[in-house]
Amino acid sequence: MDDHSHDPDPDERVTAPMQSFGNREVGIGAAVTLVGLLIAYVIPFLFSF
Repeated sequence: MDDHSHDPDPDERVTAPMQSFGNREVGIGAAVTLVGLLIAYVIPFLFSF
């Protein structure tokens, strides 16, 4: 027989949607988004002239 439980242990594994995040992570995400938009749209627009 199995000697282990099939019930998940909430202290052992945490998935991304369950993890909390703070202002630092929000700021990093916003900065990455802005850099991506700059590379994808602003730089090609400036070089189109």
